[in-house]
Amino acid sequence: MSKKRIVIIGASSAIAEHCARLWARESADFLLVGRDLARVQRVADDLRVRSPQSDIQIVQIDFLDVEAIATLAQQAAQSAIDIVLIAHGDLPVQKNCEQDLHLAQAALQVNGLSPALFAEAFAKQLAQQDRGTLALIGSVAGDRGRKANYVYGAGKGMVERYAQGLQHRFATTGIKIVLIKPGPTATPMTAHLPSGGLAKVDQVAHVIIRAIESGKPVAYVPAKWQLIMLIVQHLPRWIFHKLNI
Repeated sequence: MSKKRIVIIGASSAIAEHCARLWARESADFLLVGRDLARVQRVADDLRVRSPQSDIQIVQIDFLDVEAIATLAQQAAQSAIDIVLIAHGDLPVQKNCEQDLHLAQAALQVNGLSPALFAEAFAKQLAQQDRGTLALIGSVAGDRGRKANYVYGAGKGMVERYAQGLQHRFATTGIKIVLIKPGPTATPMTAHLPSGGLAKVDQVAHVIIRAIESGKPVAYVPAKWQLIMLIVQHLPRWIFHKLNI
C-alpha cells in the first residue's frame, strides 16, 4: 500500500498532535500547518523521531488570510492528498466575550470562519482529484446555544453547517466529509475548566482516526455525547432555560 499523505491545519493542537502520532505509526507523510512556527516545529520534530520514514513539511500561515489559505491549498495539492484534518480552534471565556466585542469577534473567526475557509479551499482541491477525506473538528457545543459558551458554540455551529453542506455537495463523489464533535477533552485549551469528566486526549484521537478511516459523516467523541446532546437539543425551551449550563 502507498503511504498516506495527510494535511493537518492547526497541527499544534493537542488533539491534532495525538492524531498525527497515530498516523505516524503507518509512516504517513505530513504537511503540518499552524500559526506559531515554533509550536508546529516541535510537533514535526517529535513525529520525525517516531517515524523517520515520514516526509514532514511545515507551514506557518495567517489563519484568516484568504489569499494565503487558497495558495496553501493549491500548493499542497501538487501531490495527491489522502486526508485533510482541520483541527484548530480556541475556547474563550464566555464572560470576557460578553464584555469585549473584539474578543467575541476573534473567537467567532478562529472557531467558525477560519475552519470554513480552509474547508472550502481544500474541498476545491479534493474535487479536482475526485478522492480524499476532509475532516473538520467541531464540538458538542455547536449543537445548541447555551449561556456558558454560546460564542464558542456559535463558531462550532457554523463548522457543522458547513460540513453538512459539503457532505451534500460531495454525496455522489469519491470524497468523504467527516465532522468530529468532541466533548470536553483534557487539552491545554481546557486547562481552565474543572478536570473532572474530561476525556483523555489520546483516547479521543483513536476514535477520531477510526471515524476518518471509515468516512463516518458525524462522530461524537466519546460516543456518549451523542445521547447527551440529543437530550439537550430536544429539551423544551421552558425547561432548558431553567438549567445552569
